[in-house]
Amino acid sequence: MSRKLLPVSISAALIGGTAMADVPNVAVDIAPVHSLVARVMEGVGTPDLIVPPGASPHEYNLRPSEAAALQEADLVFWIGQDLTPWMEGAVGTLAGGATVTSLLDSDGTVLLDFRESALFEMHEHGESEEHDDHDHEEHSEDKDHDDHGHDEEHAHDDEDHEKHDDHDHEEHAHGDHDPHAWLSPANAETWLNLIAAQLSAADPDNAGAYFVNAAAAREEMAALSAEVAKTLEPVRGGSFVVFHDAYQYFEDAFDIPASGAISIGDAADPSPARIAEIQDRIREEGVDCVLAEPQFNPGIVETVLDGTEAKTGVIDPLGSDLEPGAALYPQVIRNMARTLADCL
Repeated sequence: MSRKLLPVSISAALIGGTAMADVPNVAVDIAPVHSLVARVMEGVGTPDLIVPPGASPHEYNLRPSEAAALQEADLVFWIGQDLTPWMEGAVGTLAGGATVTSLLDSDGTVLLDFRESALFEMHEHGESEEHDDHDHEEHSEDKDHDDHGHDEEHAHDDEDHEKHDDHDHEEHAHGDHDPHAWLSPANAETWLNLIAAQLSAADPDNAGAYFVNAAAAREEMAALSAEVAKTLEPVRGGSFVVFHDAYQYFEDAFDIPASGAISIGDAADPSPARIAEIQDRIREEGVDCVLAEPQFNPGIVETVLDGTEAKTGVIDPLGSDLEPGAALYPQVIRNMARTLADCL
């Protein structure tokens, strides 16, 4: 949802070339989204990245240079508070005069429900929801209803996990939706249009360049999806467990479901009972692969692997070893597919 969504005229979209006027200062939360913005701004300007690729976006302390980038920003693009709850206060305080776009709340974004369980059944994904203007108008009323339904839906899960005490459950507070929505190339395509529109509204002299770049990037995204599907085709049916439940958008996009996750989607430390549950599935069902992540403690994965024959690999949803910029997003998706193919 954009805090200040400025109107974009049709004529602005047709203006070509790069203007002499100052290009807006743009700040972006995580590297994959920064990559999408950089692709749209290519040849015009360069956005600032707030959270470096090697850091976890779930918990992060801003450095002075990153705080300054927010303070100087004319536009801010971020996934939203469900991914980076700590950033909401910083955006409100430091970027109070900026146009702020929360991508999870934007029209056309397909969202999946947050998964709580350690184990997933085949093709089990959270129900999808697509934002539109009607959803926004009824958001407050629907949220109360959804929260009540969410409580009822997971009541039996709480009973099945009595080993988790009340304090542990409170620490796992989160939003209703899985925030890792950038791992859906379809969402990325939707956001490219939004990014171009917001940039063009703030900088109409360069609107033509923004929309041309966005159109080219959408074509590249379609080719990327076809390439990844081909990479994964030989290993469909393989079973894998991920470190934290960040991948269901990728699973859904490419029909390659995970068997479980050691940690829930907010990357909170897993309880001993959850780890034991994952270990049991690996042993009983002969899970092929357990995937670690560069942003988190590998010792937990080693514990889970102990006594099993599963292979392991490192999957990276943020591109921690990649250079930030326009090429990062497709390489993140490509690398994830290759990691899975090699491990399975």
